Amino acid sequence: MDRRATLATMLGRGTEDSKTTSQLAKASATVTTLNTGLEPFAGDWTFEQAAHLLRRTTFGPTIELIKDATANGLDATIDQLFADIDLPAPPINYDEDQDPHVPIGQTWINAPYNDTKNVKPSRWRSLRGWIMMNIMEEEVSIREKLTLFWHNHFAVNNVNDPRYIYRYLHLIRSNAWGNFRDLVKNMTVEPAMLRFLNGNQNTESAPNENYARELLELFTIGKGPLAGPDDYTNFTELDVLEIARVLTGWRDRGFNTKNPEISIEPYYTNSRHDLTTKILSHRFDNTVVSNQGATEYSALVDIIFQKKEVARYISRKLYRWFIYYKIDDNAEVNVIEPMADLLIENDYEIKPVLIALLKSEHFFDILSVGPMIKNPVDFTLSPLKQMQVSLPKDNPAVYYPIMIKFYSAIKLMEMDYINPPEVAGWKAYYQEPQYYRTWINATTLQQRMGYTNKISNNGYTTQGERTQIDPLEVIKMVDNAEDPNVVVDTFAAMWFPQTITDSQKVALKDILIPGLPDFEWTVEYGEYAADPENEDLKDAVRSKLQDLIQAMMSMAEYYLS
Repeated sequence: MDRRATLATMLGRGTEDSKTTSQLAKASATVTTLNTGLEPFAGDWTFEQAAHLLRRTTFGPTIELIKDATANGLDATIDQLFADIDLPAPPINYDEDQDPHVPIGQTWINAPYNDTKNVKPSRWRSLRGWIMMNIMEEEVSIREKLTLFWHNHFAVNNVNDPRYIYRYLHLIRSNAWGNFRDLVKNMTVEPAMLRFLNGNQNTESAPNENYARELLELFTIGKGPLAGPDDYTNFTELDVLEIARVLTGWRDRGFNTKNPEISIEPYYTNSRHDLTTKILSHRFDNTVVSNQGATEYSALVDIIFQKKEVARYISRKLYRWFIYYKIDDNAEVNVIEPMADLLIENDYEIKPVLIALLKSEHFFDILSVGPMIKNPVDFTLSPLKQMQVSLPKDNPAVYYPIMIKFYSAIKLMEMDYINPPEVAGWKAYYQEPQYYRTWINATTLQQRMGYTNKISNNGYTTQGERTQIDPLEVIKMVDNAEDPNVVVDTFAAMWFPQTITDSQKVALKDILIPGLPDFEWTVEYGEYAADPENEDLKDAVRSKLQDLIQAMMSMAEYYLS
């Protein structure tokens, strides 16, 4: 099955049943060759191209943002996606009135714990709500998509101090499109990472290989095919051992501290560091690493980054995040290799490489549009933004708990944002042959369907505030809403990555006007528009639109990006 057949299957064009789990889970086994590469996109810039760009780089772009991008053009939209914007204000204590160190409304990120009250649960709630809030308020910026990308790349979990995780997220968010080599250096001594991969236990007398192994295998250069005993082509077991010795001596302080004088930070202890010379394998040209104390880890990263395979490795990770999971021979030669060259030319700055990818013919190739299954974060938050669901942003005591309900929904779909299942991240981005299709199984499909049914019907209620899709607000996004064909076409353009078939459009229109001619909707909607406070007219229109929205959110197309 090639990618064109994949899209046909996913969109219900090769079978009568377009809603089954098997279609979404089995449809994209292999990919036909795309002949396009990293050359700049030269096609027409239309609503469809703008929507594709914003869907892949942001979560749930609204029709207004897509129209603005269409009017502004590709270059201006890319500039906006990468514009320097203020980092979000830190999370606050919104509900714990017994925290002796942090009053309600103040941040807790540097506050100690205490013996009288366990405030950690409230801080975890705050952090989770804050993560969701940042995504909901991102506007046109690639930063939140990249924050999740780097969280998946430098995955940490089970670090039981929300202040550590906040600091770690701050690091990757503030370096979202910055220098990859510098980010690796900073991550190597980041307290959350030191804890997660036992770098804080790595000493001269008892070297711990955990971080050394993942630094090579997952974070920088990758394994490559097995070339011989303990030789993975890109590094060897000797390198893991020697690098572990290079990284000795680092610890963290501040974990779960109750002392207000102690800050969270990494620190180096010379007496715990291996002061002897380390010699890397032939894979790193038998480079000798002499003792350099607290700067030795940085020198090591520089050595690793001398290998071009580092640039190829991270380019492939970016490709799978923004384009597709399958990297065929054409993509390897005409996309990955130029990306790697560009990365090296720009001293490992991510921004110019990503801009080249997002402006490329390959990115806008029709076969790159739509075959990606939305991850749970995208699937859950996008409809709230696309349909401009009303949220109490001016009331943190309500806004945060609502965000946590969405966080919980995402977790049930098997994507716990601050707790990836393993050091390699989520399976959807590395495990062959399933990749994205791992998001869909008998359990998660039911969770997804239950979620869309809930937000399009009764919604979520928090402290008397109901959060749900309001069909009467959604229809305001449609020009010429008196025409049922325009309504269906507009909704499909907003929510589906590719055009649906005429038969699908007819079936959807029949939800609005079951078995009736078009003018029946024109009359009904026109009467409501003329008298919007009439409850009978309002209820009739709302009910039909609600059924249409719910039906469209249940289609296979809605699961794709």
